[in-house]
Amino acid sequence: MKHVAGLVLSLGIALAPSMLRAQDAWPTRPITFVVPYGAGGYTDLVARLTARYVEKALGKPVIVDNRAGAGGIVGTQAVVNAAADGYTFCVCSIGAISTAPFDPNQKVGYDPLRDLAPVGVVSSIAQVVIVRNDLPVKTLAELVSYAKANPGKLNYGSNGAGGLTHYSVELFQARTGIKVVHIPFKSGALSTAAVVSGEVDFSFANMTDGLPQVKAGSVRGLAVTSLNRSPYLPDLPTLNETVPDFVVETWNAIMAPSKTPEPIIRKLSEILIKMADDPEVKDIMGKAGADTVKTTPEQFRALILREIAQWKPLIQEITERK
Repeated sequence: MKHVAGLVLSLGIALAPSMLRAQDAWPTRPITFVVPYGAGGYTDLVARLTARYVEKALGKPVIVDNRAGAGGIVGTQAVVNAAADGYTFCVCSIGAISTAPFDPNQKVGYDPLRDLAPVGVVSSIAQVVIVRNDLPVKTLAELVSYAKANPGKLNYGSNGAGGLTHYSVELFQARTGIKVVHIPFKSGALSTAAVVSGEVDFSFANMTDGLPQVKAGSVRGLAVTSLNRSPYLPDLPTLNETVPDFVVETWNAIMAPSKTPEPIIRKLSEILIKMADDPEVKDIMGKAGADTVKTTPEQFRALILREIAQWKPLIQEITERK
């Protein structure tokens, strides 16, 4: 056994310099960022902004490859199947990582933490609770009271069944005991427009969709779903001021195939952490109602575990209810 151990140790010492040289040389060719959504959306904006920053930091091209389909599952699966060599990464979001894998109606062929390696969160976006202007409520507490007095009478819009804006209201119902009707739309923009027109009563809109309408007075904002009050709507309370421990934020982050070498993960993580302080990046994301974020790979993994603990039981409950 000692002889074997000695051989293994010797082999490790012999291989270590060459392995380190190979990883230190990374990258030697273009890197691909797979975006699991179409061009022109917020995730695409984040991907191209991040790609530009990483290009400057590494001195190699970063190609953005849009692979839309199945709410982000198609593109995420492509990264899972890619070589773990540090040349393919996913610009992932919460839906394909923390919710879809636990929805029996979704065909997901990967385990988010077994098959992907967290690198770092790049940005986060809170939701804003918006209601049509002629709904007789001015606070979140009044919305809850009105819904309880009119069970099944109120409806809400989302960006599609199984999306985060859908599950957020489902969680809101579970925590408050109200009963409302779900009206799914094909996008957050269409859902928000339906609140503006009065087609639906309220929604939990992503800040990118809801912020312009609240500022324009087209809808009434009641609360934000972030842990702390939003600098974009500082007069609105957080939802957890009324419903304790209710925090929902969507995020965009970089993930890699699970066996990507650790030194590569660390190197890219350090770049993303520095990017969060870049004034230009902060300004562009801020105009979309988003915040830059700093996380280590370990912190990102812990975030995913917390989200799974929150969403998995709720999704199972919704499924059983049907």
